[in-house]
Formats: sequence, structure tokens, C-alpha cells
Amino acid sequence: MSPATTAADTTVTLHRRFMLRVAGLPVGTVEVLRAPETAGWAARTAAEEDRLRALGARLSDPLSAAVGATEDAALRRRLLALRRQVFNNRLPADLPAARALASGLGGDTGADLTAWLDARLRWEELRAEGETVLGGALARTRAALRGLALDDRLRRGLLLASPTLEERLDAFATDSSPAPGKRARKMERSLLSYLYRTACKTSPFSTLTGVALGGFTEGGDLTKVGDAWTSHPRLNVVVLTRLAELIVADPARRADLPVAPASGWTRDDDRVRYVRRAVTAGDDSAPVSFDAAQDRLFFLRRQGALDGMLTLLRDTEGTLTHGDLARWLAASTGAGEEEAGHYLAALRELGMLQIPLLDTGVHSPDPLRGFQRALRSLGVEWADTVAARLDGPAGAVARYGDADVPARRSLLAELRSELAALQLDLGAERPVLPQTLLYEDVSAGTTGAPLAEWAEPVAAPLRSIGRVLPAFDVALPQRLTLKGFFVARYGRGGRCEDLLRLVHDFHEDVFRQYLQFTAAKDGYLPDGSHAPEENWLGVPEITSVDRARATLTARMRERWAELPTDAKEFVLDDATVDEMADALGAAAPAFRPQSHFLQLARREDGPLAVLNNSYGGLCFPFTRFTHCFDGPDGPGLTDSLRNALRSVLPPGAVLAEVTAGAATTNLNLHGRLTDHEIVCPGENSTAPEQARLHLDDLYAVHDETEDRLLLRSRRLDREVVPVYLGYLVPMVLPEIPRTLLLFSPTSRSVPDVWRGVPAGEATDGVTRRPRVRHHALVLQRRSWTVADGRLPLREPGTPDADWYLAWHRWRVRHGLPARAFATVHEETADGQGTAWFGGSKPQYVDFESPLSLTALEALLAGKRARTVFEEMLPAEDELHVTSPRGRHVAELAVELLPVPPARTEEDATP
Repeated sequence: MSPATTAADTTVTLHRRFMLRVAGLPVGTVEVLRAPETAGWAARTAAEEDRLRALGARLSDPLSAAVGATEDAALRRRLLALRRQVFNNRLPADLPAARALASGLGGDTGADLTAWLDARLRWEELRAEGETVLGGALARTRAALRGLALDDRLRRGLLLASPTLEERLDAFATDSSPAPGKRARKMERSLLSYLYRTACKTSPFSTLTGVALGGFTEGGDLTKVGDAWTSHPRLNVVVLTRLAELIVADPARRADLPVAPASGWTRDDDRVRYVRRAVTAGDDSAPVSFDAAQDRLFFLRRQGALDGMLTLLRDTEGTLTHGDLARWLAASTGAGEEEAGHYLAALRELGMLQIPLLDTGVHSPDPLRGFQRALRSLGVEWADTVAARLDGPAGAVARYGDADVPARRSLLAELRSELAALQLDLGAERPVLPQTLLYEDVSAGTTGAPLAEWAEPVAAPLRSIGRVLPAFDVALPQRLTLKGFFVARYGRGGRCEDLLRLVHDFHEDVFRQYLQFTAAKDGYLPDGSHAPEENWLGVPEITSVDRARATLTARMRERWAELPTDAKEFVLDDATVDEMADALGAAAPAFRPQSHFLQLARREDGPLAVLNNSYGGLCFPFTRFTHCFDGPDGPGLTDSLRNALRSVLPPGAVLAEVTAGAATTNLNLHGRLTDHEIVCPGENSTAPEQARLHLDDLYAVHDETEDRLLLRSRRLDREVVPVYLGYLVPMVLPEIPRTLLLFSPTSRSVPDVWRGVPAGEATDGVTRRPRVRHHALVLQRRSWTVADGRLPLREPGTPDADWYLAWHRWRVRHGLPARAFATVHEETADGQGTAWFGGSKPQYVDFESPLSLTALEALLAGKRARTVFEEMLPAEDELHVTSPRGRHVAELAVELLPVPPARTEEDATP
């Protein structure tokens, strides 16, 4: 049965285009790291131990009775000793005498005692065998790991992800020591972690995970990708930012650079009003870093020098250099050159005066070549020299993609050396380069997936659940608070002509304090459910969000109480989703395009899709990778996306990108996908002039008929829908772009269906949750939460066999599958937990691999932590993506897009 949908939901359709994220190595790669013989030994040993316990329990009363019925003191002593040995599970030292005693007892008691002695002997032999089995398994799997260390695709990814580890792998691969030392074991764990990431997870980074552009097709079976992956490296844009800072810091070079006032400045009575953008440099030693910017409305007193300078800059339209401006200022005021320089330095510090030429735009396809072109456009010797010095690094980047591992290593060393030397020549006291010099995205080409397997089984429950996802959108209460503020100030149907003033007043009067308060507030009620959202302005839709969340919690509690304790699945039915959607009501935006990141499990009874993440907005799955598919031989992804975006707009509206200024991270680089771009004050745009929408061209209005807040352009006389196409989370953007996104469909929904639902009774510190499914859509995998100190971690002096047997017994007792993912949450002083080891990213655990368990224990060493295990879903035999290498773990990023009323579903599907 298909999920129930409302009439409005029929206008949401699955887009035919998707992005596939495919693990760099087939999942079968890790099979050689398993030790099935060890798992088999543990199963036999545990079974024999269980049989021993059962026989011992059965013998307790009969042996006691036999002791009491014996008048022979010597026999009584022997029976008492044997009874204690059975109770304590100890093998008698004189086994023939014990057998004779059992034979003498006769009957069922004698037979059971004989059986116990035989079982105890077999168990002793199995335990002795265990050390041999474990030793052989560890030696074999360690040798296999050393062999995998030479895999070319893994090594290419490690060159960027962990160059120190990659550099040592050749020596590690040839080290066949039977007992690796401490350093070798540490390398072993690090390599194992990256190998599991490359074969069992999908997080695009170099060759560890590739991306393929896909389309749903009428035919076909498996989704196939080729093996000829192509590399698309680009220099880290932070490098260019640091070079630009050094150039601007030098007075002689700075004199030749064009200057401009902060965009969007205005004269306001006796003051100049503008937006001051302050930039804080990121941590260049971190693997991923970016410069953070903050906006603030600022005023400078109007005076002759400033007024005249602004008029001159306006009239010269960006052709004036810093040196020209300094000379004009000295001549017009009678000040000396040094005093004029100090004045201009103060204006630069205040953000009133900018030098935008060397900024990297988010739409730059090749930032390094663009930086060179900007330098050469100056037509001065020093700039030509610096540009020429960058030919070497540019050539290294260009050669990197086709190079083998040794050549790549040399190119990275060459790149670092040349850039460091250039920084020194530009005046740096010491070179400062980011840890990650290159960002590499890897294309796996194009592919297809069978539409029949996705259109109804997956798209229908996605449409259904999409109706309630806004209740979990962290930005929706903020969006509603802005609407409440606007209506309170301008009235229903009101209009605000000064958008910058609206943003400033909203932040000063409400939003800054709102964000501080909500960040410090506990989001949980004492019973674990959602705390109500802050609703300072009494917005009824925020109450609806609270009601929708409470509805889900109430229904989950009811169904949970009825569910058998051993249930593996919890079905979220249509009635619950319908009731929640009714409670949410008008709080859900009418225009809500959604992106979903899914994994497909192919099963005999039909496909099962697992929802990993959901985002609101447009083109999110594709933007970061446009450069991979825009080359001369590519499908022209940017142009295709731009055309597709025009087809999903509401009638009478245009899309306009909010770029948030210069690119501070490669994750924000992408093709130009919209016909218009909003230029915020303090930003500079490379878009054609007719495509630029300056903030003073926009106004905000409350549409009383639809009860929504929207932006309009005076010049276009159209509604403007802002979109953000970068990969930084919106909350780190400056306040003006961030506030504009409260007018947009941008969202991030994290549905925590178990929130507020009491966990079941713990068994030895372990609580379990079943899988949560809505039709063929899995919202939550099966999970096991383990309290601190309740995992069977190795104690000092514990033999390998006993250690592995304890893990086996623990897994079987609590019903965990052989493969799972573990997330470790370190316990804090207040009893709360935060995930560590790369944030909240889960770690693959293979319980049939002793090596995998040693890596898990290393994560927990010295920590007070709770550990959450989740089932591996899809399992290895349920994967649907193949390559010439085998089956791959993969994730599809799909879009559910609204079909405008004036269009049909066929028109909206390219």
C-alpha cells in the first residue's frame, strides 16, 4: 500500500537526476581481514560452555543428595570435592578417578556427571586451541592488511587525508614481524580505519569516495559505475587568501591594487552607513578550515575627506589604485603621504575601503589560474613576476590528477616548497600553509538506476514523511520568529523598504539574544522530550511545531509500550504521520524542495531505503561537484542544473544566489546556477551587472493572503527566492546572508523519532531500539546503546582467546549483527555525552575480525564513554551498485521538487 498523501503532495515529484556517492573500494575488500575460523571457534567454545553450565546446574541437587545419602566418610569427601569442582567449572586433576566416581553413582546422576566431565574436557581442549586459532588469524589478517596498504586507490586518498601515514606505508607493508610493536600497532589501527572508510562508507574525499552523476531510467537492473575514475584537484583557496594578505601588507605592491568602497554604502544625514565585514582566519593546521566572517552595520561621520574620497571612488568606478587614492588624499587635504597612508589603513581596518581584486569568487572554476589572471591584469612588473612564480604550482596541480602515487607525492612536496618560498619572498616572517594543500574530487562518470525500484517504493514514503520534516528543521523556528518580528513592526500585509535596516533591527532587538538564549538552553524536558521552542513573539506557527513534535512523541510512546521487547522493527504508520502533519499545519512552508541522502537495500520482498540525511533547498546534492562534470567531455552539469532550476520556481518568482562573499573554503566552489545573485553590502560580485540584485533593490513584504514573508525586487518587479548553494552550514555565515536565508527554502531536518520515548530496561548496561520504518523507508536503524564500562574490553594479562571469546559472547547475548557501526560518545562532567573521533562519525566494526575489535578498543582507551552501535544497513549482500571490482557501498542523493501549478510533472522532469 502506498503512503497516504494530501492533495498538495501530488505536486512533489522525484527528480530524474541524482548524485551517487560510491565507496572507493568494493566492500569485499575487507573480507580478508575477517577470521571466520576464529568466529567458528568462539561459537563452538561458547556453545560448549553453555552446555557445561546447563549440565552443572542439573547436577547441583542430585550431587547434594548423593553426598547426604553417603555414610562412607572418604566417599563423601570425594563427592563433596567433585561437587565443588562442578560448581566452580574446574576440571578434576584426577580425571580417571572422577570418571570412576561417576560410574559408581550410576543412574541419571552418573550419566550426567560423565557427560559433564566429557564436556569439560572438550571445553579445555577448545580453550587451548583458541590461542593457536587467534594467533594464526591475527598473523594472517595482519599480512592481508599489509597487502591492502599498497592499494593504489587507497594510497591516493591517504596522500591528502593523512600524508604522514601514507609516507610510512611502504615500510609497514614489508614489516612481517610476528608481534608488531607499539608504533606498528598504532599504524595498523589508523590504516584499518581508513580502509574501512574507503570500503564501507561514503564520504566524498579524493579517491576514498567517488561521485557519479546519475539518472533514473526505465530499464536496467544494478547501478553500475566504471573503473576509470577521473581526478579533479584544485588548490586550497586558503593558500590564495594568505598570498593576497601578504601582497596587500606590502605598501609598494598595495599601491598598484585597485580600491573600492564597501559595497552598499549610503550617505545617511551626517553619517556614512555601510556594513563592516570582519574576517577571522581559520586554523591552517586543521585538516579542514575556513576563514569566518562577521557583518555589522557601521557608521562613519561624514567629513570633507571621506565625502570627497567616496565621490571620487564612485566616479572612477574601480579604476583608482590605492597609490592614486593616497596621492589624491595627500594633495586634497595637505596631509603628508605618511598621514594619508595611516588614514587609508584605518579605513581598511574598518572595512570601509576594500581591495577586492585578489578575492576568490565562489564561481571560479580554477581559483589559482583566476588569481594569476587578476595579477597580470595589473600590468606591473611585480604582479607579473608573482603570477609567473605561480606557474609552477599551477602546473603541479594540473599534473596531479593523472600522476601515480610516487609522482603525486613529489608534486605535493614541490607545491609546498614553491608556495612557502613565494610567501617568504612576499615578506612573510615564516611560511604559513594549510595542512591540506589540495582538494581533490573524483568522478566515477555517469550511471543510471532503475526508476521502477525508486519511483513508488521509495519516492512515495519520502513524499509522505516530507510533510513532517519541517517540524525537525532547526531553522524553521528562526524563520517564523523573523515573520513574527516583521508583522509586529510593520503589520499584516506590511512592507519594509529598507532591508538592511530590517536585518540590523531584527538582530539588535531580538535575534542575537534569541540565538544566545537558545544555544545555552537545554533542548530536552525532564522526560527526554522536545522542550518547547522559544516563542517570544507569540507566533502561532511555532506552537504548531511544538504540537507536531509532541504528537509524534505521544504516538511513539503508545506504540513502544505495545511492542514486544524482542521486536526488530517499529512501523511508523500513516495515521501517525497524518496526525503530525495536521498538527504542523501552516507552519510548514508551501515551497519546500527537499534533498534526501539514501542507501538502498535490495531484498526479496522489495527494496528498503535508509534515510541518512535530509536537506531543504535546491541542487544541494550537486553543487560541490559541478566542476567534475563541466569539462569538454562532461555532461555540462552547471548549464543543465540552471535550466532545471527555472522549471521548479513558483510563478512570478526568480531565484537569486546568496554567496556570502568570497570563497573561504573549496567546499563552497561551484558553477553559477542561478540567473541572479544577491550582492550583500560589503560583498563584491563577478556576476554580470544585470544579474546582480543589490540589497537596496530588495524589499520585504508580508503576503497577507498566503501569510508568508517574502522578498521582492523593485527593478525586476518579481518575487526573489534566495538560495544558498555552498557546503558550509548556514549558521556560520555572516549575519546578513544568514538572515536572507530565513526567506529561503534552505533547511536541515534531523528527525529523532526516539526523542522522549523511554528506553527499555537495560540488560547488563545495554539498551536496544528496533529499526523504525515508514513503508519502505527506514528512518532509524536498529541500535544498541552501551553504558560506560559495560563493554568486554581487554583486561591486562587476558589471553587473546579469552578476550575474543568475551566479545563473541557479548555480541550474541545482546543480538548484535556481525557487522555494525559504532559511535563513541565521551561522558562529560554533567553526565552528557558528545561524540568524538572525528565528531559524531560512526566507525565500522567487524566482530568477526580481531583486528577490528582492537581498533574499537583503541578508540575507547582511557575514556569514560557510552557507545552506540547501529546495524549495517544495507548489508553486504543487499548492495545495488557494482563496478568491475565488485559490489560497492553507495549512497544516492535525490531531490523531491515541487511542480509549479502552471506546469505538469512531465514538464518539471528533464
